[in-house]
Amino acid sequence: MSASPPRAPLVVRIGETVMGLTLAVMAAAVFINVVLRYGFGSGIAASEELSRLLFVWVVFIGATLAYPYGQHMAFTGLLRLWRHAAGGRVLAVLTRVVHALVLLGCVLVGWGAWQQVVVGLSSRSVVLGYPTALLPLPALFAAVAIGVMALVNLWRGRTIDLGADAPPRAAPGAGTPR
Repeated sequence: MSASPPRAPLVVRIGETVMGLTLAVMAAAVFINVVLRYGFGSGIAASEELSRLLFVWVVFIGATLAYPYGQHMAFTGLLRLWRHAAGGRVLAVLTRVVHALVLLGCVLVGWGAWQQVVVGLSSRSVVLGYPTALLPLPALFAAVAIGVMALVNLWRGRTIDLGADAPPRAAPGAGTPR
């Protein structure tokens, strides 16, 4: 009997469910609006505004869920060059630098998102009338969540997965041996 794969943590399953439901609502809203516009010459104005709001939320929820799995852009090509330098100490230092830069980026994104949330509290969207603070709010949540994860990685000195199982790439221009 084979072992079943480990279950994702509850927060990941909730995030994926929210993303799926959000994508379903977006797809339905856009589809209905397209049918109404091209089939009947009318449309639902709220559909575009709702889809834009939901898309922003999906992007930042997805970014937050992808971070702990190392599925964001990484510097693995650069870090691989230093994998064995000085017994791996150079890689350990560079890994901490990467985590610190991610943390700095999160602070900057979080600060800017917070300023936009504050500005958005006093204004409303044109069609649906929701507070426009709901647009930058997921960026703030994502910056805080990813920042906390990066801080934990920095504190623990967690290394970045270099994809050790993947075969090394050939140098550009290098042909196959004859």
